[in-house]
Amino acid sequence: MATTATATARGPMVLKDWGQLLLLGAIWGGSFFFARIAVSELAPLVLVLFRVAIAAAALQLYLGWRGPSFRLAFPHAGLFFLLALANNVVPFSLIFAGQTELGAGLASVLNSTTPFWTLILANALTSDEKLSWNKLAGIALGIAGTAVMIGPGLLAGLGGPVWAKFALIGASLSYAVALMIARRFKGVPSPIVATGQLTASTVIMIPVVLIAYGPAGLFSASPPVWAAVLALALLSTAFAYILYFNLVASAGATNASLVTLIVPVSALLLGFLFLGERLELFEMGGMTLIAFGLVTIDGRLFGRR
Repeated sequence: MATTATATARGPMVLKDWGQLLLLGAIWGGSFFFARIAVSELAPLVLVLFRVAIAAAALQLYLGWRGPSFRLAFPHAGLFFLLALANNVVPFSLIFAGQTELGAGLASVLNSTTPFWTLILANALTSDEKLSWNKLAGIALGIAGTAVMIGPGLLAGLGGPVWAKFALIGASLSYAVALMIARRFKGVPSPIVATGQLTASTVIMIPVVLIAYGPAGLFSASPPVWAAVLALALLSTAFAYILYFNLVASAGATNASLVTLIVPVSALLLGFLFLGERLELFEMGGMTLIAFGLVTIDGRLFGRR
């Protein structure tokens, strides 16, 4: 793959970018299915380790077979560890901590603020992703749509300590910082960026898990759980992060962050299609708001009018 994790001036996303964004949202929405199975027998941090380690190994094998050489990552080793911390280790830890006190609905809404923080940071730190009325309005519509889509589940989970809410907001800020770091990999192919990040995350997580849990019982899960772990690692991590960094390269950090608005929509639709879950009217209303927000961010429809 010849694309790199940087870009020049940003216009509206082209059809290919929208296709990648929607596919990535569907894949990460589906990750909730795999994670739901896996956490029934694996501790969250252990699951994080297996997720990043298996994905890193798969991508290393892919690079050895198809290229490019992983040696391209060596000059950027320090930057990869920063990316791993900002995109995996720190936000995962904050999300796990926050969700011990907060409901999933409120956590989803707070996570959907990632495009807002990304836009603020991009406006301050970059020359090609500046604030605009359509981006601000579209992101606001998307966050509102996520809140509406959660519906009564959000109202039921508005309590909880302030620190837990700040933990979830901190995770969204960390993801925004990670996108700013990802832009710095100028000239580095997207598979190298994905492999470097996941390899660095694995190096960080191994001592964390060994200190927290020890080596005993780490591999004692049942076959269905290992199948879910493999799906989570290979599809929702290895392949997904190649898509993600390719999107950062072609569409910019702010546009790539919009995937956090699509993930809850994808999770609901997959539940409706494959698990027989009922789709409520307020959920469809929230999806409509999110779709209108994405159209507003794109801006071309209003430009024509």
